[in-house]
Amino acid sequence: MSQTTLIERYQTVIAHIKQLSHQYRQDETAVTLIAVSKTFPSDDIRTLYQQGQRHFGENYIQEWSQKTEQLSDLDIDWHIIGQIQSNKSRIVAEKAAWVHTIDREKIARRLSEQRPTECPPLNVCIEVNTSGSADKHGVMAADVLNLAQQVSALPQLRLRGLMCVPSHPEDAQQLQQEFALMQQLFKGLQAANLDVDTLSMGMSADMEQAIAAGATHVRIGSAIFGQR
Repeated sequence: MSQTTLIERYQTVIAHIKQLSHQYRQDETAVTLIAVSKTFPSDDIRTLYQQGQRHFGENYIQEWSQKTEQLSDLDIDWHIIGQIQSNKSRIVAEKAAWVHTIDREKIARRLSEQRPTECPPLNVCIEVNTSGSADKHGVMAADVLNLAQQVSALPQLRLRGLMCVPSHPEDAQQLQQEFALMQQLFKGLQAANLDVDTLSMGMSADMEQAIAAGATHVRIGSAIFGQR
């Protein structure tokens, strides 16, 4: 894809998010775009950074690590949106701004212990298995509050909220149910006096439904960068 086309696609997504944010939330700035740059080259990230984009999402730790070196001159907020193996946690703790995929206390504790004390606390979201399917990542709904309380007690982490990957984004009714569950769980955390402000949900195919359901962060890849 040419850089001109990339910029045009990015600007189209930005305009759409602003329109949806105004439509559903009466605030054009209510939703943060995370540009999901996994598998795409550093040059594309640099191009979007020059357009004002600061939040980028990556799934694969090894690939992302190389990009952090190639783009070390840029003040990027890196969001890890893939699973983290224990042997890859240190680089995440040292270089990421956000982790969206916390689903067990062990990895959360490891990230807190490895986060440099000179860095601000690592922003984290708990990944929720909204379908309850055994083959999906994330913590079951019934266990969200307990894990949230454990995470919020860790000194070098800041619990920001919840994240999900819908099981069937093409099924409008199922999508609505899963996003409604996220809103319910989020309100439950607030009722338990946890200081959360983030619902990370919505991708290229279901961005409108997610924003309508209260998403504060959307993770958009193919609508910007094209198909992988």
